[in-house]
Amino acid sequence: MNAAIIRRHHSGLPAHPNELDRWRIVRALTRRERYRYVSPKVTAVAGGYLIESPCCSGNIDAKGGLAEVALLHHDRTGAAWQLFRKDHGNDIWQWHSTHQRLGSATAVLNADRERLFWQ
Repeated sequence: MNAAIIRRHHSGLPAHPNELDRWRIVRALTRRERYRYVSPKVTAVAGGYLIESPCCSGNIDAKGGLAEVALLHHDRTGAAWQLFRKDHGNDIWQWHSTHQRLGSATAVLNADRERLFWQ
């Protein structure tokens, strides 16, 4: 994934990030199953959205600072959402899954049964 690439549609403006989808992600995250007592931050980045959250568990940041949770990247060529998780030990993003709809990607992120995102 090359996060520096911004795909453009007819108007010449980037399709993603945009404020509407950023708010859709913010709203979807209210239904997550882990760390419901913290307020995640959703930031627009080239081609998608970065999700960060205060680290209350101390697993990533013992001081409770912001931890990178997930990266959602919109692939215009396949009209799909790529969901990435952060490998904090190696400080790299790892591809997790591909989804045709934003709602499907946020559903996986919200369930996080294996604790790959909300650590």
